[in-house]
Amino acid sequence: MVVGLTGIGGGALMTPILIVVFGIPPFVAVSTDLLYAAITKCGGIWSYARKQLVQWRIVGFLLMGSVPGSLITLGYLEGLDGLEQIEYLMNLTLGFSLVLTSIAVFLRSRIRDFAASMQDHGFTSGLRKWRPAITVTTGFALGGMVTLSSVGAGALGTALLIVLYPRMTMPAIVGTDLVHAVVLTSVAGAGHYQMGGVDLELLAYLLVGSLPGVFVGSHIGARLSPRLMQPIMGSLLMAIGLRFVLSA
Repeated sequence: MVVGLTGIGGGALMTPILIVVFGIPPFVAVSTDLLYAAITKCGGIWSYARKQLVQWRIVGFLLMGSVPGSLITLGYLEGLDGLEQIEYLMNLTLGFSLVLTSIAVFLRSRIRDFAASMQDHGFTSGLRKWRPAITVTTGFALGGMVTLSSVGAGALGTALLIVLYPRMTMPAIVGTDLVHAVVLTSVAGAGHYQMGGVDLELLAYLLVGSLPGVFVGSHIGARLSPRLMQPIMGSLLMAIGLRFVLSA
């Protein structure tokens, strides 16, 4: 319902709800949510691709960084001594990821306005030749963050693309970020599955519930203003993120 209402927050809320409300261990919650995100976001790719709203070159730059970042993070997790270390690291990363996501939600319109105002600035023009390298580096950071927390591929990825590519339309940014998020969460989810973290029964229940939830939420969301929903979502994500940071 939250995704249908706001278009954001599904991934950012799913893992905390599984951990805090249902008592699912962090490792299982993150692992299962990664595959859940990969499956549920797949449906949106074809619509954006058919309308030519996916910038495949930018997707390639992001994946050049995010896939190695995810694989390195998975290798690091496999090398840790015990589950307690993994879950401590996941809780801490989840908290910081949620705080950053809440800031991105709060400031989305301001980030877009700032990026638009700077696109013809001389300093910005000079940075354009470095943009592919910056995009790859950004992807690497997102790869590690998403693999550890299952959060960041959506709202954070969108905010970073707005800053890096201010001339792109918002639908093209969303479509490009969506394709990157599906591939990244698939790679990270497959790695977590190999480590034994995915609960397939839980995944099935989440998928069954998400279909009617998105349908109902989208109908209600059409009647609600984003100016009302975004501050509520941002505040909620900030509070949950700080809870995880302080408890870690």
